[in-house]
Amino acid sequence: MKLQTHTIKPAKGSRHVVKRVGRGNASGHGTSSTRGGKGQTARSGGSRGLQMKAFKRLLQSTPKLRGFHSLATKPAEIYLDLLEKKYKAGETVDFKSLQEKHLVGKNDQTAKIIARGELSKKLIVVGIKTTKSVADKIKAVGGEVK
Repeated sequence: MKLQTHTIKPAKGSRHVVKRVGRGNASGHGTSSTRGGKGQTARSGGSRGLQMKAFKRLLQSTPKLRGFHSLATKPAEIYLDLLEKKYKAGETVDFKSLQEKHLVGKNDQTAKIIARGELSKKLIVVGIKTTKSVADKIKAVGGEVK
């Protein structure tokens, strides 16, 4: 037999025939149709309704998370005294160089320089956020902030 669209059939045993219940007492599955006695679970939609009732109670009893959590990523903090130790005079400080010198983690996306310590070297800061006091300190030594 050729394989054509009108000859395609499912594999033997892959499809099951659902037993039809509630077709008279002679069938052996009449009267209560294998649902047991009376009550909420014997009714249509009863079993699912009970689950939803329990879920609502569970939902109400769980403590709610209060407050606000921002989705914005916080920048990694870099201090001036670390820049003093790790960089030579005249070097450019950008995000890639911070990663190479292991001042910033590999999963961090942004960085910000914070004023802690002193700076005596002339550095060029490119593409990194700084506080106002840090920008003033870098410019006072002769460096640039771009």
